Amino acid sequence: MTDMQPDVNSAEQRLRRWRLILGGEEDGTGFALSAAEDLGMDRNLAELYSEEKKSGRGETRLGVARWLGDIRTYFPTSVVQVMQKDALERLNLRQMLLQPELLEAVVPDVHLVSTLISLNRVIPEKTRETARMVVRKLVEDLEKKLEGPLRQSILGSLNRAVRNRRPRHSDMDWQRTIRANLKHYQKDYKTIIPVTRIGFGRKRTSSSLRDVILCVDQSGSMATSVVYASICAAVMASISAVRTSLVVFDTHVVDLTPDLQDPVDVLFGAQLGGGNDIERALAYCQGLVCTPQDTILILVSDLYEEENRARILRRAQTLVNAGIQFITLLALSDKGAPSFDRGIAAEFDAMGIPTFACSPDQFPGLMAAAIKRESIHQWAAGEGIVTVRAEQ
Repeated sequence: MTDMQPDVNSAEQRLRRWRLILGGEEDGTGFALSAAEDLGMDRNLAELYSEEKKSGRGETRLGVARWLGDIRTYFPTSVVQVMQKDALERLNLRQMLLQPELLEAVVPDVHLVSTLISLNRVIPEKTRETARMVVRKLVEDLEKKLEGPLRQSILGSLNRAVRNRRPRHSDMDWQRTIRANLKHYQKDYKTIIPVTRIGFGRKRTSSSLRDVILCVDQSGSMATSVVYASICAAVMASISAVRTSLVVFDTHVVDLTPDLQDPVDVLFGAQLGGGNDIERALAYCQGLVCTPQDTILILVSDLYEEENRARILRRAQTLVNAGIQFITLLALSDKGAPSFDRGIAAEFDAMGIPTFACSPDQFPGLMAAAIKRESIHQWAAGEGIVTVRAEQ
């Protein structure tokens, strides 16, 4: 909640906060709200969190549209996003999002976009363009946040992986060359003698330096991971030194690589929900591999699949034996520790497949470590990430 009063530590302010949190129905505070803004906040909280709403009473489209506008007036964006997420279930907002006037009132966030994607097949034509505008707003915000770190991490790692010690003038890495030769600074001439020259590796013209395949489980529990993975894939696809493929799967496999120039098309090409067939998806990805030693395969999945367990493990072992760098992300989101099949995850670790959950902010660092072929377990430990281990 926002702080409207300067003395937030006073007893009165503490009572005011508890009154807004508890709702005033025999809450024990004995505090009466009087400020118009407090009354507005209290009304909006009650409309969402009162027991009457919890029991399932619906709202009119007009009422929900007004409520969506009001919460943006009374609460900061971070709180608005939490309340919108709760409203998806408590106010039957999921079905009402099929109306364009409601979509125009919402603040885009990952959970809302995940819901829109899951409703993709039933969104009426009159609402579809508004839905795309909402998704595009979130995509643009996330791209701004992720593109710089991801591009810098990947290009920096590729450059370090192909250093040239006898560079041409056009290939010189001047910053690294200067740092390497500071001890050769000539005070009288005010210059540095470049005894050691460091350059970028010459760019390949016929192929990429690394192939990255993102294989993403689009079952309902992986909704936010699909959003983040799609945007990360689109950013990487814009880097010419990396050939990026994006494959999503449930019981079928869909290659969305041709759509990577527009992440919105990618997201609307996904179909959240349903079962999954991990082995079939991995088999398809194996068919995309041209040079195993230069390929990074990232499976994003909670690994829940009982029927094909033995087939999954055989396929995974085949990929590892081929020399492919195989990493499993149990989630690519900020949701915290995910639920996952611990048995398959432990089997993967025994094969040498690092398996853990990763936040979008950590993904650039993961890509950098993978490109440089550093120990992913050591990188994860440095980030405070707990990886699944075979002995667990």
